[in-house]
Amino acid sequence: MESKQLKWVYLMTLALVWGSSFILIKKGLVGLSALQVGSLRIIFAAIFLLLIGFKSLPKIPKGKWKYIAMTSMFGTFVPAFLFALAQTEIDSSVSSILNSLTPLNTLVLGFLVFGINFQRRQVWGVFIGLVGSLLLVFNGAMNHPDQNYYYAILVIIASICYAINVNLIKRFLSDLSPLSITTGNFAVLVVPASLILFFTGFSEMIHIESVQHAVLFIVILGVLGTGIANILFFKLIQISSPVFATSVTYLIPVVAFFWGLLDNEMLTPIQFFGAFIILIGVYLSAKK
Repeated sequence: MESKQLKWVYLMTLALVWGSSFILIKKGLVGLSALQVGSLRIIFAAIFLLLIGFKSLPKIPKGKWKYIAMTSMFGTFVPAFLFALAQTEIDSSVSSILNSLTPLNTLVLGFLVFGINFQRRQVWGVFIGLVGSLLLVFNGAMNHPDQNYYYAILVIIASICYAINVNLIKRFLSDLSPLSITTGNFAVLVVPASLILFFTGFSEMIHIESVQHAVLFIVILGVLGTGIANILFFKLIQISSPVFATSVTYLIPVVAFFWGLLDNEMLTPIQFFGAFIILIGVYLSAKK
């Protein structure tokens, strides 16, 4: 299959997988803390990837390991905890919509840090996306007083981390295989994630039935939604562009919203309008 066709297959697959990740985080938080969800997600992904990709680690040149470490922090470690913390207070569907700011942030950072040219239309896209985000967050705070919408800022920070990550990969790691990059990322992260899990007292809770059920959801999230998805994502970046790869976030909210409906989540009409504005802004910023 040609790259032009293959990139769309990767894009749709990632949308289905990552769109389902938000509800898996929500289910994991039923029996686990945010720190436990984030660390277990990384640990399960690391176990899976080291089993299938251990032989790819020697293929990473010594000079590339600093970029592997940087992408592991921005692309996985920090966002894994930020999303879990955010969803202790806001709905999974809202979290997924705010995550769609990633292509917009990719463009801004690409211009400011990596020298990618900016067009006037894309400036308007940035502005429109920000307006939609503010509308979504402020209306959600008004209509859901039981939720702390300040936690939405954590999702926005996570989307900035993702934007840094894709620019780093495109600039410094395009010559490595997706499996090498992904396995290298989690080889770096498995120790700090394990330390965080240890200090949360997880070993004292594992016998509780609700905790065991929650762990099953995080196993799926770690292996499928993090391990396999990252391999596909890095491949997508290599055969397309950072902005096209992050445009998967157009589709993620659709999948996440479907799961949210099944779990009795609902957006207000104004939040729907805010989400629509965000997607217009992202479209304008990503369009060539």
